[in-house]
Amino acid sequence: MFEDLIGPFLHYGFMQRALLGSLVLSVSCAPVGVFLMLRRMSLTGDAMAHAILPGAAVSFVLFGFQIIPMTIGGLIVGLLVALGSGLVSRFTVQKEDASMAAFYLISLAVGVLLVSWKGSSVDLMHVLFGSVLALNDAALTLIAAVAVITFLALAIFWRALVAECLDPLFLRSVSRIGTPVHLIFLTLVVLNLVGGFQALGTLLSVGLMMLPAAASRFWTNEVRAMCAIAIIIAAFSVLGGLLLSYHASLPSGPAIILTAGVIYALSALAGRRGMLSSALMSRRHKTA
Repeated sequence: MFEDLIGPFLHYGFMQRALLGSLVLSVSCAPVGVFLMLRRMSLTGDAMAHAILPGAAVSFVLFGFQIIPMTIGGLIVGLLVALGSGLVSRFTVQKEDASMAAFYLISLAVGVLLVSWKGSSVDLMHVLFGSVLALNDAALTLIAAVAVITFLALAIFWRALVAECLDPLFLRSVSRIGTPVHLIFLTLVVLNLVGGFQALGTLLSVGLMMLPAAASRFWTNEVRAMCAIAIIIAAFSVLGGLLLSYHASLPSGPAIILTAGVIYALSALAGRRGMLSSALMSRRHKTA
């Protein structure tokens, strides 16, 4: 039993790199996912994950699988999509969710066409779903840098981020920091998606951000506690997913997200604020 759980990480360097990179990514992505969820922007994270694909694809066409160009390309296009959809929703009758959907669908189509034109189906799968077992020193350095930037930003703007989640109109009425904080938060989302892209690809990187955050909501109602629980759930998802991938010969990225999905389902069922607890509370009220 001990060998099955610990052995893969003791004997194989690629498993150690995958575990280290994914754990650091969990610590960085999970709190950002909590704020996305509280701001009712969960699907925005999914849209932004697709939006970085064209930038990564252009860099792939020009430079191949080079981490720095693909990271810069994904970051630039992700920020442009966020800004473009925001401008459309601000100066037209269209709502932000609709404009974001339009931008990300166009971006996804362009990115897939670019990768398919230059590379093969294997290259396309690598870009879309990542390769957590192939993380190198450059990828680990990028993920660590994203985590440091994220924690510094959260530490500095924590109160403003919480206030904007609860009542953004009030924050903007009493302070000029509302709009800058919103832009900083969107930048953090894009940064973490770009970091997650190195391990999980553009389609799955948002999974490690949103599933642990959504699961944490069933256990507590306090923001700091939600962030901590989301990090723990993400870490267990990484560990369980990598072990499942190793022993069952499954793709590592989908295995990690599937594990997070199982934890989400269990939390929804048996969490302190899940379905069973709600049913018991309802039954007690009826019998009281």
